[in-house]
Amino acid sequence: MNAINLSVMARAEALSASPHKPESVNPLVHAGPAQTGPALSELVCIERWNETVDVVSFRFQAGEPMKFDYKPGQFMTFVLEINGEQVCRSYTLSSSPSRPYSLMVTIKRVAGGLVSNYLIDHLQLGQRVRVLPPMGQFNLVDIPAQKYLFLSAGCGITPMYSMSRYLTDTQIDADIAFVHSARSDADIIFKSSLETMANRFNAFKLSYALESAAASLLFSPKISFDIGRLTAQMLQTLVPDVAERTVYLCGPEPYMQAVKALLAELNFDMNRLHHESFATAEKVARNQLMQAKSSEIDENPQAEAFTLPIFNLAIGDRSTKLTQGQSLLEGIESEGLPIIAACRSGVCGACKCQVLEGETVSTSVMTLSAAEIDAGFVLACSTTLTSDVTLKL
Repeated sequence: MNAINLSVMARAEALSASPHKPESVNPLVHAGPAQTGPALSELVCIERWNETVDVVSFRFQAGEPMKFDYKPGQFMTFVLEINGEQVCRSYTLSSSPSRPYSLMVTIKRVAGGLVSNYLIDHLQLGQRVRVLPPMGQFNLVDIPAQKYLFLSAGCGITPMYSMSRYLTDTQIDADIAFVHSARSDADIIFKSSLETMANRFNAFKLSYALESAAASLLFSPKISFDIGRLTAQMLQTLVPDVAERTVYLCGPEPYMQAVKALLAELNFDMNRLHHESFATAEKVARNQLMQAKSSEIDENPQAEAFTLPIFNLAIGDRSTKLTQGQSLLEGIESEGLPIIAACRSGVCGACKCQVLEGETVSTSVMTLSAAEIDAGFVLACSTTLTSDVTLKL
């Protein structure tokens, strides 16, 4: 494969003359007409290892020397074929752009998880995967701070690890407080690397909240820990200056809701709370509403005409009918038109398209710039019709 076609993000710095073959470069900004969606690329798996018994990290490179350019905390979407069907899933990059020659994702095995189990069971060294460029607004560039507080649980540690590596690589004495929640010390992802960071950087304050631990458990003197789930009192003890920090939060939805509650208990300024979530309450509620309407129509076919307005969606020479509440993505897929929908929750930005005529309502505009929104770009998975619409893919 000629990796010069890798549109994943490589922005090379000016290279000084050297006797060896120059590195391939691939600018993030392309010349020519603007593209309405990201392009697929191929990466090669060069390494894999277990972080814990059920968590595996994979490292990837391009087919030839390539510097990858992305923001610490962003995610990358895999486009796979499993059992003859195309499946897309997004995983946060656990690597840091300060170490630009490879990309790393860290994946937890999930009971019944189609993609996570497939990758852990089948992806081996030398095999290639198709990916979309890194995306996501939950990152250090778009959310700057002076004093950082990283709060994570489970695999929610991956963006925090990327951010920590980036800050300790690129800044002198970056003020970081990092509190990670885990079931036990055996379940701490990146345990050894985090301990190294804590020992090397005085301004990197690492703490753990463990649900259970052996009486003989010992950490480095520079690492604090407490037993039990994170509480307001525990957080105040581990991070006395919590009120002065910008909080970055990632983890399972119940954990994030609990953290928001304890921060409110501490009268924390919620304007300084930023979180990564692939399953927001708004999205769940919207899906439940759509399921309820679908059930109502299934039970009484005549109900559709009375309860749900019908709009026309035109795409080129194709058109289809959508009821109020159905997404643009449903209409596009029903016509068999090509579109990549990775997260299907308004986060990754892969399903960006342009409304030429008509009115829509969107529940997410993540990854869209102000200029794109003004030009009519929307995310198909998070947009519904309120009138007849003409769409451009």
